[in-house]
Amino acid sequence: MQQIMKEVIFIRSNIDKWRATEEVISRASKESPDRLAEIYTDLTADLAFAQTHYSDSRITIYLNNLASALHNEIYHNKREKWTRLITFWTKEVPDVMWHERRLLGVSFLLFALSVLVGVVSTLGDQSFPRIILGDSYMDLTMENIANGQPMGIYGMEEPSSMFIGITLNNIMVSFYVFVSGVLTSFAPGWMLFSNGIMVGCFDTFFYQHNLLGESLMATMLHGTLELSSIVVAGAAGLAMGNSWLFPGTYSRLESFKRGARRGMKIVVGTVPIFIVAGFIESFLTRHTRMGDGYRLAIISASAIFILFYFIYLPYKRNHHAKSKETNTPLQDSLLR
Repeated sequence: MQQIMKEVIFIRSNIDKWRATEEVISRASKESPDRLAEIYTDLTADLAFAQTHYSDSRITIYLNNLASALHNEIYHNKREKWTRLITFWTKEVPDVMWHERRLLGVSFLLFALSVLVGVVSTLGDQSFPRIILGDSYMDLTMENIANGQPMGIYGMEEPSSMFIGITLNNIMVSFYVFVSGVLTSFAPGWMLFSNGIMVGCFDTFFYQHNLLGESLMATMLHGTLELSSIVVAGAAGLAMGNSWLFPGTYSRLESFKRGARRGMKIVVGTVPIFIVAGFIESFLTRHTRMGDGYRLAIISASAIFILFYFIYLPYKRNHHAKSKETNTPLQDSLLR
């Protein structure tokens, strides 16, 4: 009797996952190879457990059939390289963002809190911006303000070289945030905190000079994409850091590999966004006389894209897949 109860608990604890696996098998041609491989690893672990403890049960037969079907799909699902380039950004990145949606929320809250710290610190101590942003930058900015060009720093360099330098720097920063996850979740958390304090300090400085509106219009032209991508990269770093801090049912090494793979997908997914942000900063932000309507349009379009790609699309893909799941007769018999 006790053995039967354990089997029932095992089934009820995992049946939703197996239903999702059946759905994945039915649309395997649309799934990424990494996604299929990850599900197959989970499924074979459950099969091995069932074979050990319930060797004569229907659940073992069911899992064996499910694993065989998924195995066949994996080895028949051969894709061309160019197709993978498309599905990586249209399917794999949104799916991994859904998996790490809670860490994305944590990353955003941490960044927002650090911006608030930068704001409060600058309001409380007018020398704080020099500590955070440096004397040379502050002296140059004060000179630009005195000359009536508060955002003049964006037009001091040749656009093409500025574009290359800024884009490479931003991409490297995002990879640093991600790779710092090797040192646990605290390292990417600290990098997010540091960047947030700089943003809060910068905007509050201009607020103190009655230039907050001009500052936000100029910086958020490119900053909407840039800062959002840093928050997303923070989620990638937290994913890797948490993977070996909290391995769950996996070995610490296996959990770390999975977390690193998910985090790498996220951070690579931000690269095109950093390129666009670098282009805007280098070629558009310098035009401080640009009408506010044009600037608001670019900022709004950037914000809509970020919300769509990193929040709505992951939700839609996974919610739609879940809503299509239905019980098979075999599943129903297992639940009874």
